[in-house]
Amino acid sequence: MAVFKVWAPKARNVEIEIGGGRHPMGARPGNWRELEVTWARPGDNYWFVLDSKRRLPDPRSQSQPQGIDGPSQLVDHSAFGWKHDRWKVTPLNEALIYELHVGTFSSEGTFDGVLSHLDHLVDLGVTHVELMPVNEFSGSYGWGYDSVDIYAPHHAYGGPDGLKRLIDGCHGRGLAVIADVVYNHFGPVGNYLDSFGDYFTDRYATPWGRAVNLDGSGSDEVRGYFFDHARMMLRDYRFDGLRLDAIHAIYDMSAIHFLEELAAETRKLEVELDRKLVLIAESDLNDPRIVQRTEKGGYGLDAQWSDDFHHALHALLTGERTGYYGDFGSVAALAKAIRQAYVYDGCYSAFRKRRHGREPRGLSGVNFLAYLQNHDQVGNRAQGDRSAHLMDIARLKIAAALVLMSPFVPLLFQGEEWAASSPFLYFTNHRDGRLGEAVRQGRRREFAGFGWKPEDVPDPQAPETFLRSKLKWNEIAEAPHREMLEWHRTLIRLRRENPAVTRTPLEDTKVQFDDRARWLSVQRGPISIVGNFADTENVVPCAEGRVLLASRGTGRGPGQVTMPPVSVAIVTTDA
Repeated sequence: MAVFKVWAPKARNVEIEIGGGRHPMGARPGNWRELEVTWARPGDNYWFVLDSKRRLPDPRSQSQPQGIDGPSQLVDHSAFGWKHDRWKVTPLNEALIYELHVGTFSSEGTFDGVLSHLDHLVDLGVTHVELMPVNEFSGSYGWGYDSVDIYAPHHAYGGPDGLKRLIDGCHGRGLAVIADVVYNHFGPVGNYLDSFGDYFTDRYATPWGRAVNLDGSGSDEVRGYFFDHARMMLRDYRFDGLRLDAIHAIYDMSAIHFLEELAAETRKLEVELDRKLVLIAESDLNDPRIVQRTEKGGYGLDAQWSDDFHHALHALLTGERTGYYGDFGSVAALAKAIRQAYVYDGCYSAFRKRRHGREPRGLSGVNFLAYLQNHDQVGNRAQGDRSAHLMDIARLKIAAALVLMSPFVPLLFQGEEWAASSPFLYFTNHRDGRLGEAVRQGRRREFAGFGWKPEDVPDPQAPETFLRSKLKWNEIAEAPHREMLEWHRTLIRLRRENPAVTRTPLEDTKVQFDDRARWLSVQRGPISIVGNFADTENVVPCAEGRVLLASRGTGRGPGQVTMPPVSVAIVTTDA
């Protein structure tokens, strides 16, 4: 038996097509339609038929085995045989998050393919796996941020059961799992929500598609659509948290913002499930309200990505100054980012040509994620350049030390730990030829402004663009990849063994620097991270102690350390 429900205020009548016949659905309050089909079983395919004409997938479809234009399929979440009902999630302040893309992480490009490499992540010291969007989107592969059937795990990855096997396997190895979800827009192909109800609004605009209606007529049901999705991911798939994509494009003028209500609904679910759930936002607003507690006027999310930290670190180590990197590049900017996450805290941004941000008073390091790479910062480059393509090993080691020993929650992007040689390009697999061509030309136009010739910008629609982005696992044992992997493993072990590194009050982090000499020293309790960015030797003030780790040989003197060119050292005052 199955009870089918759909919110469809735009349709005069709604039928369900299942088992070779059509059956009218009864009207319910609030423009809902409902029908109980006693003989329907999990695995049955079905359509909703609007006004006897349009045959469309269920807006809340749990499975799309034939892709975005195929029928929906019934799923019984209670039927899956979970093996790990109890698992302990590492607290966020002790976490190491690893972002991966299911399609390129393994040769198989599936949920089961990810399973085969989990032991590598455990050996590395990862505690949380963050999956780029895995919901149904156009084609067999893509980044996933243009998903349309967000309740349905992508068929090419392995569908609902494949996703559950992956999460169960992670929990069996002590790994928490975070889902990257998109609540600000939907993809352009297979997007039929507007045929059912007022899911979209023209009052706002996003760079990727029509804005979602979160504060206009009918918005209660639209908000509920996303809240129910979040509950499904956290309850039925047992995700341990959500990463919320581009929240600066979630437009809502309601007295209770969508994000605040989402946080409140998540806290209720925590009580019901008796386990901690985390909400992590992607935002470039530099607005502390995102992670401030609701009683202080905030939205109550747990953490946010720290782009300022990334930009400051990247610009200093690469020398890049194009686009938003023009606002960064000094040792002073990096020092400020380490002290408080936001470099732009109400001061003037030359890139934006206005003041930007607000001082993050009262926030802790656990409220921010620090990273050298992520899918955006790599994939949004014309040729998908990783940091390993832009820096030498000496600079990569400095970057890894500052990320992993920072007062923030560190995040690594797939393959970063061994300086993977494969790029991470922007790739799509749209079956609509016109859309595919529009994406191809749009990508070329975007980078023409940065001086790139069209032929030098990889075609997102070409299968080779996707295949080039797959990790090459066999290179781990080769130089220099083996050296970088061992460096990351050692840093992660030091982070785990020294509790001061995972204490996150930002006021406990002391930073000294010299912009002209190009050195920086970060003291976190008994641990100091000393970096020399100059091409010459530098004598850097540092507390007395022993060197735990150094990328190059160092010399010690009273209250100082002699640093070779382009090097980093970890020093402890503990006996």
